Amino acid sequence: MYKKIFKIAAALSLLTVGNVFAQSNLYSDVPEGAEAVSLIDGRALTMPDATNETVLKNLADARYKYMDYPMNSDNAVWYGRRLAYAGDFREAIKIFSEGMLDNPNDPQFLRHRGHRYVTIREFDRAIADLEKAGEMIKGKSNKVEQDGAPNEFGIPVSTLHGNIYYHLGLAYYLKHDWENAKRVYDLDLDVATNDDNRVSITHWRYMIRRRAGETHDAAKHVLDVINKDMKILENHTYHKLTLFYKGELTESEISEGIDLEDSADAATAYGLANWHYYNGDEAKAKEMLQSMMKAKAWGSFGYIAAEADLAAMM
Repeated sequence: MYKKIFKIAAALSLLTVGNVFAQSNLYSDVPEGAEAVSLIDGRALTMPDATNETVLKNLADARYKYMDYPMNSDNAVWYGRRLAYAGDFREAIKIFSEGMLDNPNDPQFLRHRGHRYVTIREFDRAIADLEKAGEMIKGKSNKVEQDGAPNEFGIPVSTLHGNIYYHLGLAYYLKHDWENAKRVYDLDLDVATNDDNRVSITHWRYMIRRRAGETHDAAKHVLDVINKDMKILENHTYHKLTLFYKGELTESEISEGIDLEDSADAATAYGLANWHYYNGDEAKAKEMLQSMMKAKAWGSFGYIAAEADLAAMM
C-alpha cells in the first residue's frame, strides 16, 4: 500500500517537474510532432511511433522502474535511454534534465543528454553538456557503459569517459570546429580500452585532420594503431573504413553492396563521400551526400554529418 502511495506521489511530482521543464529553454522550438528540423532547409524531422515489441517492452519496464520511489539515478538514465531508442528524443532530454535535479554530480545525465542534443541538431547545447561532463570525470575512475542493444557476444565495448569524449568530439566535428574536435578525439583515444574503441575513434581522428587541410602523409600517423587482425566485436564498419584510409582495402571493396539511401549504410556512405571531398572531388562528394538525404532514418551520426556538410556547402 505504501509503495503504491509513493508511486502516485512520485508520478505527480514528476508531472509537475516535467511541466516546468516543458516550459523552460531545454531546446529550440520545432513544428508540432517533430523531434528536430533539418540543417539544410528547416523541414520538420519526425519519428514514426515505435512498433518493435522488444523496444516497447523495454520502455514499459524502464518507465515502471523510473516511477518507483525513491528514484534511482540508474533507473532515470535508463528511462531516458529507452525513450530515445523509441524515437522520443525530446522527451528523453526532459528525463535526463529531471534526473540532474536529484543527481547534480552524476555525469551520466549530461553524457546522455548531450548525445540526444546531437541527435536533434542542438550542437551548442551538446557541447555545453559534454564539456561539463568532461570536467566532472577528471580524476575519477572510468566504468563500462552497458549497451541498450547488446552485440552478439553480449560484451559492452564502451565506457562512460569514452562516450563523453566521443560525443563531444562529434559535436565539434558537426560544427566543423576541427581544432576542438581533434583535441577531444585525442583525449578519447587515451581512454580507449579495446579495438572497437580504437577503430571508431581513429575513423574520426583521420577525417578531422583531412578536413582541417592536412595531406594523407601528414595525417596517416593516426592510422598506425589499425591493422587487419584487430579483435572487433561490433565496429566492423569503422574497421573497414580505417583500413581503406590506410590503403589496405580498395574503394570498390568498401563500396560493394552499399546503398546510399539506406540509413543502415550511413557510416560507410559518409566515410566514402567525405574521402572524395577531402581528396578534391567535391562534386562527387556532394552527389553522394545528397543521395544519403533520401534515407528514411535521420538519427545516425553518418546522416547528421552528411546533412551538416551539405548545409555548409549551400
